[in-house]
Amino acid sequence: MPLTMSSASLPVFEQILGALDAILDKAEAHATARKIAPEVLLQARLYPDMFHFTRQVQITCDFAMRTVARLSGVEPAKMEDHEKTFAEVKKRIRAARDHVAAADRAAIDASADRDITFPMGPEKVTMKGSAYLSHFALPNFYFHATTAYAILRENGVELGKRDFMGQFKP
Repeated sequence: MPLTMSSASLPVFEQILGALDAILDKAEAHATARKIAPEVLLQARLYPDMFHFTRQVQITCDFAMRTVARLSGVEPAKMEDHEKTFAEVKKRIRAARDHVAAADRAAIDASADRDITFPMGPEKVTMKGSAYLSHFALPNFYFHATTAYAILRENGVELGKRDFMGQFKP
């Protein structure tokens, strides 16, 4: 089967979002077992100038949903960033997974040579769909997912590489 835009994106988003969902279960169990207030983990960060755990997850979800929308040729939905509990963060991940599952594969596959315009800070940038996916969207998606994982590891949650990788379909 040839590599397509949808096969290079949708399974990746589903796999890592599923892993984040499972990681949250472990983080919540860790907090409960050690009598750590949930907000301690949810607001933890690796360094003072970096985003906290919840924000890292929000951005991970946003990259999945916005990438799918942009590659599909539709305006990305805006989600409010109000999650303050493990349950609310899990709900955000569920919304992102549902969005990915409902994606129009044919529209995504047709996006490789289409211009994708998106905000990058105060500016707008335009790239071909294939470059947007491989050089911007996926690296950012992985960066924020990895940082969320690293924050929990730094705070003692027992996680390994298999937790980060999650379940994948060979």
